[in-house]
Amino acid sequence: MYAIVECGGKQYKVEKDMLVKVEKIDAEIGDVVELKTLMLVDDNGNVKAGADANGVKVSAKVNAQDKFPKVYVFHYKAKKNIRKRQGHRQPYTELKIVSIEG
Repeated sequence: MYAIVECGGKQYKVEKDMLVKVEKIDAEIGDVVELKTLMLVDDNGNVKAGADANGVKVSAKVNAQDKFPKVYVFHYKAKKNIRKRQGHRQPYTELKIVSIEG
């Protein structure tokens, strides 16, 4: 059984006991979060989509709050002696899918 859920403006295909890294969620480690916006559910060939999938609940446990590896951005203008180096680390929340019910 798998479901396609939306979290942080992105869609993820999730299955039970799967680890997913999503945009940062305000929750403590160990909290159980319910992913509400559901797009599609497939239960061994029985597909529910759109309004039919509204009764299905996806529960996930927060495993970690961390940051992705650093990405460097380098701006350079030829012959102008303009060089600028910047780094960015995007925060994320790692979720473990506990159950897909419905």
